[in-house]
Amino acid sequence: MKRRLVILTEIIAPYRIPLFNMLAGSESVDLHVIFLAETDANLRDWPVYKEEIKFSFEILPSWRRHIAGYNLLLNRGVGEALAAAAPDVILCGGYNYIASWQALSWARSRRLPFLLWSESNRQDLRRGLAPVEFLKGKFLDRCAGFVVPGQSALEYLAAHSVEQEKIFTAPNAVDNDLFAGAAGAARQDERGCRRALGLPERYFLFAGRLVPEKGVFDLLSAYATLDESLRRQCGLVFAGDGAVKGQLEKQAASISPGMVRFTGFAQRERLAQYYALAEALILPTYTDTWGLVVNEAMACGLPVILSRAAGCAADLVMENRNGLLVSPKDVPALAAVMTSLGRQPELCRTMGAESMRRISRYSPSEWAKGVVRAVETIVGERG
Repeated sequence: MKRRLVILTEIIAPYRIPLFNMLAGSESVDLHVIFLAETDANLRDWPVYKEEIKFSFEILPSWRRHIAGYNLLLNRGVGEALAAAAPDVILCGGYNYIASWQALSWARSRRLPFLLWSESNRQDLRRGLAPVEFLKGKFLDRCAGFVVPGQSALEYLAAHSVEQEKIFTAPNAVDNDLFAGAAGAARQDERGCRRALGLPERYFLFAGRLVPEKGVFDLLSAYATLDESLRRQCGLVFAGDGAVKGQLEKQAASISPGMVRFTGFAQRERLAQYYALAEALILPTYTDTWGLVVNEAMACGLPVILSRAAGCAADLVMENRNGLLVSPKDVPALAAVMTSLGRQPELCRTMGAESMRRISRYSPSEWAKGVVRAVETIVGERG
């Protein structure tokens, strides 16, 4: 018997579409997705790949403002949309929108199981305000179950006294085949691709938003302290855009010798080309609920240098096997591991192969299985 599952989530993010498509193909779930908005143009330059969607969905009317660093999103018709969808169970992606609280109240009034898709972790700097933590605790107490992407999110819920049997792991994933295929094509025409993109022969890669909390200034500082001979051989490429791009470019201009490139925002196919030709991905973030660029880079066969603050660190990185971990804001340690990998290109290739093997367990299929397991267990307990 199929269970009618309604997922309530913020926007039509391109990396979520393969996951939802896989879930919609399950024999156990009848899926409908309610998006609170189509996209957030102020933060994301993603296109909306509606032509790839193979699941039932709708987009609620919304009003959005970014105020003093906070993302305020208001929706109309939450209750009406839920009533029309007639769910057996609801999976809500987060608790920081008014619509999330409306959906929770709607489900409780009808005695329907309400699951939280939670990516919060104990390393996340976006937590700690007493009123926020109080409201978060109230929200968690009212959920019948939880879906988490990995170990750090599980430990976060355990620290909030959530019972282990209520927590189900659906490993965070991207379309591994898409990235691996695009990377393979780029490597087949490495010389032409490198020339077309204006890339150094060898380079470290950062992919993501250019904002201070991603550790981008630390990364540039670490690169500047590398031995001159290594900087002549190996460049640094920033694939992304953001508020501090101009400051980074100004700081990078003073690094000599050195090769620092800023590509601007790259869509997924172009991004796979940057991954394909790099020595390693570096994500020295101060705070990140997960870090899907790590999944993408590993699917493209890259080793990763990753901050321990990233939510995915505990799951995706086996130190000295497919990557290296550093503490956030530790520039000397970051420079040391960059030197280690930069001096050993053969080790980079070996680690990259291990990345591809490891990331195969983090697929849309495995994510869908985790969600199905949560739905079947929680709804089954309710009879």
